[in-house]
Amino acid sequence: MRLPRRVPWASLAELDQVCSWIYADENDLDAKILAINRLSAWKVMTAIPHALESALSILSVIVQDTSAQGSSSSLPLRQAYAAAIIRLVNGLVDSLQLGAYARSISSIAAQLDLPAWLVELRHAATHEDLPSLEVLRDAARDAMSWLLHHYFIPALNSSTVEPSKTPMLRPLDPLLAQYKSLLKITTRDAFLRTKHKHDITKILRDIERWISEAKLAANVTGATLGWDDNQPDDDAEEVDSREWWALNRLCDCLLEKGGLVPVSKKKRSVSSSFEPSAAITAVWSPLLTHISTHHSSFTTTLISRLVAAIIPLDTEHPRITEEVISLSVDNETGSRDVAYELCAASWINWLINGFEDPSQPGEVEISTRRANAVASLVSGMGLAGKEGALGYKAAQHLLKVLCAGDRRLQKATELLSQPLSSSTPSWAETDLSTMAVRLDALVAMSASQNQDKSAHNRVIDVVSTPDNKHHNLPVGWRLLDPARDGWRPTPIGVSYLS
Repeated sequence: MRLPRRVPWASLAELDQVCSWIYADENDLDAKILAINRLSAWKVMTAIPHALESALSILSVIVQDTSAQGSSSSLPLRQAYAAAIIRLVNGLVDSLQLGAYARSISSIAAQLDLPAWLVELRHAATHEDLPSLEVLRDAARDAMSWLLHHYFIPALNSSTVEPSKTPMLRPLDPLLAQYKSLLKITTRDAFLRTKHKHDITKILRDIERWISEAKLAANVTGATLGWDDNQPDDDAEEVDSREWWALNRLCDCLLEKGGLVPVSKKKRSVSSSFEPSAAITAVWSPLLTHISTHHSSFTTTLISRLVAAIIPLDTEHPRITEEVISLSVDNETGSRDVAYELCAASWINWLINGFEDPSQPGEVEISTRRANAVASLVSGMGLAGKEGALGYKAAQHLLKVLCAGDRRLQKATELLSQPLSSSTPSWAETDLSTMAVRLDALVAMSASQNQDKSAHNRVIDVVSTPDNKHHNLPVGWRLLDPARDGWRPTPIGVSYLS
């Protein structure tokens, strides 16, 4: 569970006031000084978002530039402007280098809708000649305009403003098709494996970069500029929501026909151990291993998507898209594609029992993964009802394979095989009198038992009192003896260890 974020302003009205000081009148120097003083005070109180820190830096230079009109040397101003722009671009881009391989600054800036020429100016100011003062002033104005539209307005109108338009994510299918063709060649001819090693490594890196782009596309809002998911959580087990979204998009691409499940039904054959054929696993296992090395939650995510593909029950669930539901439907007949479901189920069994996950090895992880998969299958088939569960042949067979040799899991499967309970008999008028007779018998029995217990408890109460004084205690209660029971009074929430 994420803890609340600490903000320096007491209310959004304070942030709105700072925004008006900055943008209401471009020539109002006094208002800009007020904004600088307020932002500086906030920075002393607590850490502020990178957007506000950049606004403070650029505003300080603008005020300095306005006050120093007619100065003989412009070099200090040029250096101050350049430093503020460089820190703005670097702070935005560096925090979004989320993948195992570095991405270009221009590609991240494009997803942030940051003007490309600011990235070029940052490069020129860092590695080439310092830009002119006029160019740097234009850059400062564009930077402040970008901060207004991408931080201040979304932050002040988070409940009413329309959500930010998610950047288009380049398709992953061409990369997967290229990877698949290369792996088919190298698995058939070992000599070509060395020849195409560099090409395969390049594709794996491109796929990893696609995951990084998907992470960024999952959360390109004003929050990304401040306290976002990049900061570590107190709960280390909580998965980054942006990574979860990116891995789900990746799994959807892998589950399309022609991915983990071949298009041809003849190639969807399953081995005797209910795993995909060796030819299929040889093609895809390097990619799955590579992704699992850099993303520990990938295997679990892929298993959950496979389960959703073979038991697509809740079409309104955010994790189950219409594309996933359509995967288990035969395009020719419109009925359930049993061959697809069997092949997908065999992948689940392989990921649990045959896949050597480099990120989470060990028998404990395998047992946990198997139990979670069984729970998802039992839950999904149970929601389908008795008649609906019978239609999931692949899921039923997978359930038997996963529970084989495990008594604890076998009990879960027995719930689905139990016959439906018979309907209750019709109500008769004589049943009411029968219930009354039984109730009287139970009340009489309970009264006699309470009398016996109260007599026993009264004896205990007298004996257990430290000073042998009689106390009227409720039935079932007794006073503890400090010498005999080792009890002593303590404040609530404090315990003394003997």
